[in-house]
Amino acid sequence: MATILPVSDLRNYNTVLEHVSEGTPVYLTVNGRGRYIIRDIADENEYEKMRSMLLLMCELAKGKQSAEHEKLYTIEEVEEYVKKTINEL
Repeated sequence: MATILPVSDLRNYNTVLEHVSEGTPVYLTVNGRGRYIIRDIADENEYEKMRSMLLLMCELAKGKQSAEHEKLYTIEEVEEYVKKTINEL
């Protein structure tokens, strides 16, 4: 479970760091609003996976929206376009 502390608690940073463990970040607040996160470095791979998945989902959503609003091409049309482009090179 995450720990939420005011950023002023960093004056005694050892106490704050005792709350940090793998899968349990510490959220620091400024004036009662979330501002910073301290995470265990072991969580880095999980964070990168989540970030990559989010970027992929955004790109898929863009593709779906594009398919709904623009012309779709058949595989034959795509192959023809690629062959034509290669021949022009």
